[in-house]
Amino acid sequence: MNNKVIIIGSGVAGLATSIRLARKGYDVQVFEANPYPGGKLSAFNLGDFRFDAGPSLFTMPQFVEELFEICGENPKEYFEYSKKEIGCSYFWEDGTRLNAYDNQELFFSEVESVLGVSPKVLADYLKKAKKKYDLTESIFLKQSLHKLKSFLNTETLKAILQIRTLELGKSLHQINQEQLKEPHLVQFFDRFATYNGSNPYQTPGIMTLIQHLENHYGTFVPKKGMESITSSLYELAKRQGVVFRLNERVNQIIVENQKSVGVKTGNAFYPADKVCSNMDVYPTYKQLLNKEFQPSKILEQERSSSAIIFYWGISREFKELDLHNIFFSEDYKKEFKTIFEEQTVSDDPTVYVNITSKDIPSDAPKGCENWFVMINTPPDSDQDWNELVQSLRASVLKKINRILGVNLQDFIVEEDTLTPPLIEQKTESHQGALYGSSSNARMAAFLRHPNFSQQIKNLYFCGGSVHPGGGIPLCLLSAKIVSDQIPRIN
Repeated sequence: MNNKVIIIGSGVAGLATSIRLARKGYDVQVFEANPYPGGKLSAFNLGDFRFDAGPSLFTMPQFVEELFEICGENPKEYFEYSKKEIGCSYFWEDGTRLNAYDNQELFFSEVESVLGVSPKVLADYLKKAKKKYDLTESIFLKQSLHKLKSFLNTETLKAILQIRTLELGKSLHQINQEQLKEPHLVQFFDRFATYNGSNPYQTPGIMTLIQHLENHYGTFVPKKGMESITSSLYELAKRQGVVFRLNERVNQIIVENQKSVGVKTGNAFYPADKVCSNMDVYPTYKQLLNKEFQPSKILEQERSSSAIIFYWGISREFKELDLHNIFFSEDYKKEFKTIFEEQTVSDDPTVYVNITSKDIPSDAPKGCENWFVMINTPPDSDQDWNELVQSLRASVLKKINRILGVNLQDFIVEEDTLTPPLIEQKTESHQGALYGSSSNARMAAFLRHPNFSQQIKNLYFCGGSVHPGGGIPLCLLSAKIVSDQIPRIN
């Protein structure tokens, strides 16, 4: 049995795939263009402040723990985390403030006290969201959507018979408006469309299942920061015999007789019996498979949103803020129209502020905080990002200053900025889109690229730009789907 596997890219899905295939007896090599593993899930320092560079939300830690467990290791010895009492703090311009407590009873009480919405309304809403998740989990998240056997089972039949429950014919915003009505709460739940880079006024109503996931499983914080997900899995992979070739960019996937046979870098040709790309699917085809069939319908889909991120070292503490904080725009519909239709940045953006020093004091000097300030933007299509960064910075500071009653600019002692072009440059994400394609279309789940090639034998795909989608949990599930398609050899 042939046993050499090459994985292109060491993002979290590439790391997870390498671990799973090494456990199945394969000789695994991972090629990474950067001098460090992790892709978007990396970290850096500005002076005495530490920042996670990319993803800042950690949910469903069981998918990380499972990787240690299948290797016969105790995850608590290598990767520590804790559950957050407050998942996120929300701020509106009219002075409304809401804490999304992990405890459901506390959360319901908070919503009733602050917004006047009865617990029954919220309970009914989340019950419907849970039903959507239960109906679709095995179809959309845990197996390939592109294998006939995935549809020949009782779970799929049950979902088809209850397809109206999935509310595919309405947008997420329509569902929230009809079921919740209260404007602040509608905007609160509309926000979850941004978890996969989509527009709540377009993405289908099935997406309320995302709310169920966060409400049911909660949010967590790794003891050593988000980057420790990468570092712990990287070390686990090496203990399983995975070989990493950092600073070595793959230039081409070699295909012979419609079968992948290895990769070519600037250094050499490396033969392999199986190849898996953790690179964004668009540059995988356009750069590494440019002589092969191009699945144009998939590659030309609308891209997800991107982001401008300000990394600010702040020389004071804000007791009213927590790990995750949202400062909402006043006109959410206009904001998303600006992003997805006008392809520019809103002059009244929703601002997300992540402050890991709230839970990891060593991330900032005493009396200071490390602010990761993220604003949703369109993907890169040759906008003037220098100009947009300057205008956006001013808008963000004005909003935060209004809501918190502070002159934040007086306390910024360290600063760096990440833009969509830089995201593409650092991670190969086409146009800097954070989640590959958007999920705005009704059948978007079926239009994501499969976890295997339908034209080239022994070629596989994992990561946020393919099925089942973006975000750490879904990337880890994509690795499992790939692994399940490749037979064990030991």
